[in-house]
This record gives sequence, structure tokens and C-alpha cells, in this order.
Amino acid sequence: MSIGNSGRIVIEIEPELKKQLHTTLRLEGKNLKSWFLENVEELLELQAQQQTLPFENDKKTSGAK
Repeated sequence: MSIGNSGRIVIEIEPELKKQLHTTLRLEGKNLKSWFLENVEELLELQAQQQTLPFENDKKTSGAK
């Protein structure tokens, strides 16, 4: 999959999976774009939090076994 400079993301999925996804999102009052952006933000926030966590060795106090 190529990565361009536009703001578009194009993926191919099975038609039945697409239909199920749109049906589920409609029941939740969402559309694909809003659902995608919510999940992207959540993923990126989680990744940022994980990158700022100290290493295990830094958590240990001196004298701890």
C-alpha cells in the first residue's frame, strides 16, 4: 500500500464485512470517518503513553530485590 501526501486513506475489505461495519456503526450513531478518527486518536494516545513510561529498572528503588 502506497503512502501519499493527501488526507485520504483507501483500504479494500470484503463487501460483507463493510456492510456489517456500516450497519453496526449506524446503530451506534456513528459513521466510518468518526469511528476511524476516534480509534486513531486512542491508538496514538496509548502509544504516546507507553513511550513515556519509565523502564522497569527505573521503577526499582535502591535496595529493592
